[in-house]
Order: sequence, then structure tokens, then C-alpha cells
Amino acid sequence: MSIYVGNLSYEVTQEDLTSVFAEHGSVKRVQLPTDRETGRPRGFAFVEMGTEAEETAAIEALDGAEWMGRDLKVNKAKPKEDRSGSFGGGGGDRRGGGGGGYNRGRY
Repeated sequence: MSIYVGNLSYEVTQEDLTSVFAEHGSVKRVQLPTDRETGRPRGFAFVEMGTEAEETAAIEALDGAEWMGRDLKVNKAKPKEDRSGSFGGGGGDRRGGGGGGYNRGRY
């Protein structure tokens, strides 16, 4: 299981997160997603701790805490949802059909 860390400063680094979470146990991994276009952090991260007890301790200590000028949102990460079936099938074109547009003739 991993921990979701939200409302992060855009200046945060993996090293920053590792040092803060290491105060509550052993940090196995830190993922800091970045924006594809700018390369900047997206304002959230995922942290994996050594044990579930360490995860719980980190969540209890850091959720709502102020860090780098922000109030952190820290909780258990939810599993990634499978988005492929939400429109009745695999990938494909989901734009739907017809309608809309602009009709010049009638005003």
C-alpha cells in the first residue's frame, strides 16, 4: 500500500519528501509525478513506507500539517481505477455523434 500526499508545493523534490517521511519510518519509494509539458511537479506524490504501522504513523503525523507554506493532505492511496470500461467498451472514439454546431440560416 502507499500513501497519497496532496497539496504539495511545486518546489518540492523527492529528497524533500523522503526526509520528511523518514522521520516516521523507513521510506521504500517516493513517486513525484511531473507535468508532461513543463516538467514541474503536479502538486501531489505517493510515498511507500517499510511497514503499515509506519504508514499509519506518517499519515497521523502529517495529514493537515503545514509544510513549505501548504497544509498537507495525507492519506492511504486508493488503487488506480480502470478507465477502459466506463463508456461500454475499450478505447475507441468516445465523441458521440451529431448535433450541436452552428446554424447560419435561422435567426
